[in-house]
Amino acid sequence: MATTEYYNDKVVRQFLLAAAVWGVIGMSVGVLAAGQLLWPALNFGEPWLTFSRIRPDHTFGVIFAFGGSALMGTCYYVVQRTGHTRLALGKLAEFTFWGWQLACVLAMATMPFGITQSKEYAEPEWFVDIIIAVVWVSFGVVFFASLARRRIQHIYVANWYYGAFIIAVGLLHIVNNIALPISLTKSYPVYSGVVDAMVQWWYGHNAVAFFLTAGFLGMMYYFVPRQAQQPLWSYRFSIVNFWALISVYMWAGSHHLMYTALPDWVQSVGMAFSLILLMPSWGSAANGLLTFNGSWGKLRTDPAAKFMVLSLVFYAAATFEGSMMAIKTVNSLSHYTDWTVAHVHSGAIGWVAMITIGSLYAMAPRALGQEAMYSRSAMELHFWLHTMGLLLYVGSMWTAGVTEGLMWRATDADGTLTYSFLDSLIRIKPMYFLRWLGGVLVLAGMVVMAWNLWHTAADARARLIKPIPVPIPEPEPNQIPQPLPAQG
Repeated sequence: MATTEYYNDKVVRQFLLAAAVWGVIGMSVGVLAAGQLLWPALNFGEPWLTFSRIRPDHTFGVIFAFGGSALMGTCYYVVQRTGHTRLALGKLAEFTFWGWQLACVLAMATMPFGITQSKEYAEPEWFVDIIIAVVWVSFGVVFFASLARRRIQHIYVANWYYGAFIIAVGLLHIVNNIALPISLTKSYPVYSGVVDAMVQWWYGHNAVAFFLTAGFLGMMYYFVPRQAQQPLWSYRFSIVNFWALISVYMWAGSHHLMYTALPDWVQSVGMAFSLILLMPSWGSAANGLLTFNGSWGKLRTDPAAKFMVLSLVFYAAATFEGSMMAIKTVNSLSHYTDWTVAHVHSGAIGWVAMITIGSLYAMAPRALGQEAMYSRSAMELHFWLHTMGLLLYVGSMWTAGVTEGLMWRATDADGTLTYSFLDSLIRIKPMYFLRWLGGVLVLAGMVVMAWNLWHTAADARARLIKPIPVPIPEPEPNQIPQPLPAQG
């Protein structure tokens, strides 16, 4: 007699609640940093609290601590449900949780004190990088071992994206962080000069490509059909988009280095691939949105669906904007301005955070043994706080960025600059207040989500959750299976 197998949702719940905590921490640091641009005295005279020290804490806390915890938790959830199997290597999966939290704590505790490589999105020093590498390889082993023991022959497309995300991020992290340590707290990269810049932005942009895009597309391709209760609009289209995206994205990173010492032909290659990238990006956004055809009524009653739909709108908008900003003539206006900040946060708060929040709200009740979230009203409140904060933030930075670009390039008849740099700072100061206010609203929404998850997890804390049995699949027909993910 076969024994019943149960999903391993303990590690999923751990990552879920860690994501909520890190979301509050990372965005709190962001609000403080935004406030310092208005009120410099908010550093309280402490060097480790200055903007330049805490800004990396904000980016790391939001991208890797919050986003990474959400990605790893949803990945473990999805690979079990789509494969009808229990997560492989349970002890190693538990290690990935505690190892990732250790790496995040060490990174955020050391960077404000100057223990940093000073490389965008790759600030932690060598000893933290080694921990990250070990955890990430372990994460990949657990995922692919779970995939190998699946009972469903077909590999659902969400797992394609998760797999590409794991492999590419591991490659990027290891190559970019090859360094020679000279002490416990200091190392030097093996690359120098322009080569270091090229490797860094090959990493930096592809961290966006595979961490902030491919990974979250894997999340989208599972939870959007699940929430809409419909199959993907086009399953085959999702496969085409997958191969197009991972083939093109790797070559677009040099658009971060327009008008620098980078060879001109490398800049042009980055521009060309950035324009091509628009097609698979819009393809995935369209596929997700069209999946809601026939289910648009859910937007009146389901806050998780609202988050998902608006995230796809911002994914389409941010990718279009990114491709346009890679054009050299547009980049000559936008480069080094707050327009870039607007673009980044349109993707980060609009696409990444909203698909994450929607997916966490969809997954949490099932992973926590509940029928629904503790408070639907709190979910609605979170949606409107987040949306208003996002619009304030992005709108103010678009305005500030275009203002800066136009003022910096304005010249008088004799060729002298019309405005000083200080003139532009004075002009955009009201926009900085609106950005700070938008950040406060987004942070308030994250606090509401953490409160809601804490109450939803009451049975989990009391160890009253009944494990969910793994369903035994029926024999598959010789065709592509129904792409609507498994229930439960």
